[in-house]
Amino acid sequence: MGVRIAGVIALATLFSYLHVLNSVRTENLARLERYVVERSQREAGIFLLAEDNHAVLRDALAEKLQASRQEDVSARFDSLFARMPDGTLRNRPEVFDGTRMPGVFIPASLEPDAELRRRILASYDVLAQYGPAFRTRFTNTFIVLPEGVLVLYWPERPTWCQEAETGFSVVTLDFFIRSLPEKNAARQSVWCGIYADPGTQKPMVSVSTPLDVDGHHVATFGHDVLLKELMDRAIRDHLPGAYNMILGEEGAPIAHPDLSPEAVGDASHGEGQHDSGQTGVGSLGTEEQRLHVRRIFERLKATPPDQTVVKLPEYGEYLSRAPLEGPGWDFVTVLPEHVVSEPALGAARYVLLFGLASLLLELAIMYWVLKQQITRPLEAFTQATDRVAAGDYHVELDTSREDELGQLARAFRMMADQVQRRQEELRQANEGLEHRVEERTRELKDVHQRLVDSARRAGMAEIATNVLHNVGNVLNSVYTSAQVAKERLCRARLEHVSRVAGLLQSNQDDLTTFLTRDERGRHLIPFLERLGQHLVEERQGILSLLDDVGRYTEHIGDIVKVQQNYARTPRMHEPVLLSELVEDALRINSAGLSSHQVQVDKQLASLPPVLTDKHKTLMILVNLISNARYALDAVSPDERRLLVRLETPAAERFRLEIRDNGVGIEPEMLTRIFQYGFTTREEGHGFGLHSSALAAQELGGSLMAHSDGPGRGATFTLELPYQPAQGET
Repeated sequence: MGVRIAGVIALATLFSYLHVLNSVRTENLARLERYVVERSQREAGIFLLAEDNHAVLRDALAEKLQASRQEDVSARFDSLFARMPDGTLRNRPEVFDGTRMPGVFIPASLEPDAELRRRILASYDVLAQYGPAFRTRFTNTFIVLPEGVLVLYWPERPTWCQEAETGFSVVTLDFFIRSLPEKNAARQSVWCGIYADPGTQKPMVSVSTPLDVDGHHVATFGHDVLLKELMDRAIRDHLPGAYNMILGEEGAPIAHPDLSPEAVGDASHGEGQHDSGQTGVGSLGTEEQRLHVRRIFERLKATPPDQTVVKLPEYGEYLSRAPLEGPGWDFVTVLPEHVVSEPALGAARYVLLFGLASLLLELAIMYWVLKQQITRPLEAFTQATDRVAAGDYHVELDTSREDELGQLARAFRMMADQVQRRQEELRQANEGLEHRVEERTRELKDVHQRLVDSARRAGMAEIATNVLHNVGNVLNSVYTSAQVAKERLCRARLEHVSRVAGLLQSNQDDLTTFLTRDERGRHLIPFLERLGQHLVEERQGILSLLDDVGRYTEHIGDIVKVQQNYARTPRMHEPVLLSELVEDALRINSAGLSSHQVQVDKQLASLPPVLTDKHKTLMILVNLISNARYALDAVSPDERRLLVRLETPAAERFRLEIRDNGVGIEPEMLTRIFQYGFTTREEGHGFGLHSSALAAQELGGSLMAHSDGPGRGATFTLELPYQPAQGET
């Protein structure tokens, strides 16, 4: 019975839908056609008004020129216009008010004769008379003479002519070229391409109308028409469910819901420089939108002009177009097919609701009949289900019935028993899983602690290795100085002193005769003098070497003292002068940097003491400087540069940069260099950067690496929280 009623309801719904759809479609398409025709006539009003204004201006200027043929205009011309320092003729500043009178621009290369002055003044008078009246609907009004003279009434930009560049040429602009006889043989009003308003950058279009007197082109009238209101109105005011667009001659969208007016202005190449005035379908955002507009244009182009409404089946849309008189654009309204079919669907829904009401009535009767046999047993099943859901699996159901409900009761009892068994198994499994999770968590904590300890020991070993390396280098210098002192002492001529003493002792009875007459005696005193001088020089040399030994020994003491300071059990956070910490790191690496001939450039901002872990921060800096030193091995010694920069804190963090111009880092390596055990040096162990990154995280900061590629150096940046020590500013 329910199936039969449902079939009747479906057929009634279908027939009502088809009938209403046909009626609604005919009514909506007729309304669509009337709407598009009325909108196109209304939107074309501004363009037709512009052409009508030009007809008035053309007649007024022709009459003005005829009336002033015998008039001497030189005195009046000189009172209004003056030669500027750049050679151009413009309005005299002392008498010019751009909000009430037109501005004039005459090129520097033009020397107006009496005839040209007469035409300029006639154009000036016509604009002064009609310009204020046209201002309410048009941005500006202007007259261009073929000689390059521009007469412009533009109250919003009254100083435009005063500020125009010296080399400005109005006769090269598109709107004027379109008015020339060779371009406009019919001598009618023509519209140029869309371009951006130079002041507001909003889209606009210009109309130009030529004036010929006695077969000669003497002037061109122009209006600039802002398009933003037209575009906004086309998008904003539309039929319910539909949308409007304005298409150019080649199908390019001038107004479209997905095309902003700024996009039309931005697509232009300059003021009045378009040939077609179209922005192109490419101005829309996506390829799908551009294809949609292209299909609409092609469908309208293939439609006879007398057919106003057509269908676009592939998009499920109805199209209606009407031309905009003036620029020759098309006003198009797109009505989706679902908007037309929506009333039919509404009517079908009403029929369907009435049918469903009938079906519900029959179901109510069936409910009353089946309640006794079905409802009560089902209530028992519901109560049993609630008990099972509450965790009570001991349910009582009537399993004695031989019908389907009896089978269901037996199956339900079996299911309850299985659920109880599975529940117990699940509870035991959860308890075991919780135990395993706790054990695994403890294991992970132990592994993490071991990793942290390993990273700390690796960092301490890295610092100790650098210290021992520097101490070894200094000890080499101590050994060298000691060996040189030993060699110089061995070369000293101390045996000559014994020989001289023996010679003097053998002649002590008559030293005077020996020193004055004996050949050996006469040379003895000069010899002693030279020997003494030699011994003094040797002594100075040995003392200098011993000074070097002392200085090297003090340097070893400094290195060991720095290491001892940082080897003490540190406080996790203590006042630290960052500049001194950087100096300590450089001092630990000083021997290696010197032996590698690395030039260090320090740019350290002066900061007050900050609270941080000195040991961890020093470990990071020593690792980074050591890595930079090895990265510079591939660079020639005279080009090895290392920059250490401490920047002024920003956003409660300070930055330390270690930059070298060494071998650089491959882009794919930048994500791996901080991994544990990863290294690119044969003698490396892969602990340094990993432990440094861990230490930076423990300090609440980060360690980052950047490189432009192999051979272009690398920069490591350490960022840490900036926490000034208490009492510091």
